[in-house]
Amino acid sequence: MTKDAPRADGAPGEDEAPLLAVDGLSVEFRVRGQDVRAVNGLSYTLAEGETVAILGESGSGKSVAAQAVMGILDTPPARITGGSVRLRGEELLGLPERRRREYRGERISMIFQDALSALNPVFTVGDQLGEMFQVHRGMRRKAARAKAVELMERVRIPSPEQRLGDHPHQFSGGMRQRIMIAMAVALEPDVLIADEPTTALDVTVQAQIMRLLADMRDELRTGLILITHDLGVVAGVADRIVVMYAGSVAEHAPARELYARPAHPYTKGLLASVPRLDRRGADLVPIKGAPPNPAALPPGCPFHPRCPRAEAVCAVERPPLTPVAPGHAAACHFAEEVHGAAAAG
Repeated sequence: MTKDAPRADGAPGEDEAPLLAVDGLSVEFRVRGQDVRAVNGLSYTLAEGETVAILGESGSGKSVAAQAVMGILDTPPARITGGSVRLRGEELLGLPERRRREYRGERISMIFQDALSALNPVFTVGDQLGEMFQVHRGMRRKAARAKAVELMERVRIPSPEQRLGDHPHQFSGGMRQRIMIAMAVALEPDVLIADEPTTALDVTVQAQIMRLLADMRDELRTGLILITHDLGVVAGVADRIVVMYAGSVAEHAPARELYARPAHPYTKGLLASVPRLDRRGADLVPIKGAPPNPAALPPGCPFHPRCPRAEAVCAVERPPLTPVAPGHAAACHFAEEVHGAAAAG
């Protein structure tokens, strides 16, 4: 990527050495003799204390990209076919597994989508939290359990001393997610990836979890990557948003700019499907159709079969990422028109 080319994240140029830099990441799966392109040239950067939301429908490639950054893809069937992932300037792709294990938890950590599945059902939460300090810090069991209590207090779990001996199934969904967050921040990593952290939680608990993640980010100066399909969840937390569609970046922008003036019909459609208090009585307009099969992406713009703005050129030519404002770009042939129409509206 040249220095003058628009980045897929709207962040400063390469000379500023961001905390995390993902550049041109591409991931394929070999399934039944077919190459399935799950991620196609994803780029973004993350700074200390910043929150970047990566947003898109199921199948857009956002979780696969996060697993590639973490180094936990199953290979095979997955394989990284291109790109770079640098943490404080050090390339992570291609590192020996022993070195990647040293990074996981210590420098870069992940909160998984389903806490009940991610936590071990046969061990107490105290043992699972304490294991982080025993393995990575060489602590004895008693000292590690004391640190586990501190972690549970930090994520606001009531009566942590009494609950150390409980198993995951004895906690509510929101409390299990807090335990997952406690495990992820135990070693105070530089980068925290939260993959759909509020899935299956009610809206009140969702707000509590998002506030807790923001507090952890601010307290530790951690860079936070939020993987989600819900624009409403990240509205008050994200600094920048990267919208993915069919494995590629559809649009990126500062959060407020994206909500106010989307430049891609897909982003506009996502926003139209989110309930808003300032538009009571207005109809929600879902995006018609379904995302394309990643094993058989259509020619041209991958969104054109569902796009109300599509014209003949959209079925033939893949649109480049077009800047429409500082730090804001969209992969649409009519990005400037869509952006201008949103401003006028």
